[in-house]
Amino acid sequence: MANVKVVTDSLADIPAPLMKGLDITIVPCTVQIGNKSYRDKLDLNIADFYRMIAATPKPPTTSNPATGVFEDVFRQLARTSRQIISIHVASSLSGTFNSARLAAETVKQYTPAMIEVIDSQQLSMAQGWLVVQAARAAARGANLMQIIEMVESLRDQPRLIAMLDTLDYAQRSGRLGKAASLVGGVLNVKPLLALTRGEVLPLGVARTQQHALERLVEIALQQGLGQEMAIVHCYAENLARRLKQLMMTHLPEQQITIAETGPVSGTHVGPGVVGLAWLAPK
Repeated sequence: MANVKVVTDSLADIPAPLMKGLDITIVPCTVQIGNKSYRDKLDLNIADFYRMIAATPKPPTTSNPATGVFEDVFRQLARTSRQIISIHVASSLSGTFNSARLAAETVKQYTPAMIEVIDSQQLSMAQGWLVVQAARAAARGANLMQIIEMVESLRDQPRLIAMLDTLDYAQRSGRLGKAASLVGGVLNVKPLLALTRGEVLPLGVARTQQHALERLVEIALQQGLGQEMAIVHCYAENLARRLKQLMMTHLPEQQITIAETGPVSGTHVGPGVVGLAWLAPK
């Protein structure tokens, strides 16, 4: 068993095949529909989520895990390890990092555990790859300081680029940032976005889904491919498989994984999103 415990949140979107053999604790964010709250990916899958909100007049809301939830997780992990690293979604997009940081400060007062909380400045599998690399290093026997140094050295390498079916959800959530410049542009196009150091940036538009998928691959090649690639989607499995086929001309199939977002991310991006997440070479 690894000496260092690795924690993240559900927005990392790490698929089960990548979790196999790794000791990763995932703390779920929550989504509220009507007067009921659901734990991301645990109480509600993405298909049921979109069916439910279609029948609910009030838009859903999301929230990060409470500080007390993180305190409970850290205390439990501290019973078997004195070294914990907690890697979270960009603080510019969610209060999750701050909840974890406050919890760590509290728990460290009452336990001998060392707890390091890191802002990934990313989302989905761009965040997830940092978590996976940390867990792999822990499994190899690396100590906390070695893993912190490794994650910090990788912080500029995560890439996340995506095609949105519509900007309506992201605009409503207020998380478009500089990509707001795409709102009100040409109708019936597919906006392309990137998340860089916690900031949503526009990459232009494509007139068709196929052109958008091809453009995502072009951008990834320009930025440099790594050894592994994640195809990330939100209620768009067919699009994800099409994008994977395009990527397989550049990477072996076994190095490409498909990851699906949950209801919390789905609240802010909407269905029909597909993208690429990877660690670019230095």
